[in-house]
Amino acid sequence: MKDSQKKTNNNSWVIFIAITTFILSLLFSFISNTVVSNLNIILGILVLILVILIGVVFDLIGVAVTVGNEEDFHAQASKKIKGAKTSIKMIRNSAKVSNVCADVIGDICGVLSGAISAMIAFKLTENYGMSSSLQFVFSAIVSSVTVGGKALTKEIAKNNSTKIIGFITKFINVDEK
Repeated sequence: MKDSQKKTNNNSWVIFIAITTFILSLLFSFISNTVVSNLNIILGILVLILVILIGVVFDLIGVAVTVGNEEDFHAQASKKIKGAKTSIKMIRNSAKVSNVCADVIGDICGVLSGAISAMIAFKLTENYGMSSSLQFVFSAIVSSVTVGGKALTKEIAKNNSTKIIGFITKFINVDEK
């Protein structure tokens, strides 16, 4: 592929992923704000935990695909093992897959978790007369749990990339039998 074609493809990807992120972020922010603002505090915290876990898991997938070894799946593909061809495609496109998983989904979850934690802290302040500085503490806890979770899973993804990719592709592939 010529350099100008690669540059055009990359520019198209950047524009596509920026627009997609914008739309998804609007959609998820609207949904989470609407849902969480109508939930009690306990259910709001459960939604918050779910959003954090989704961000951490997708970061794990992004890292696993980035460090994954295509050769691990060639033998499986020749034996027509479900998910092997999809695994190879994911690894060959690891920059884009990682971008979607770790950056788009992971970052949207990070922003959402911040917004949800602020709403929960506001509800705690409003309903129970707690200090407004609770918002800062709650946001710091959410940030540290998110970053700590991602740090924990990086080594797991690095050491178990083949298993993680194989597990994921068994569920997402649609073109293999």
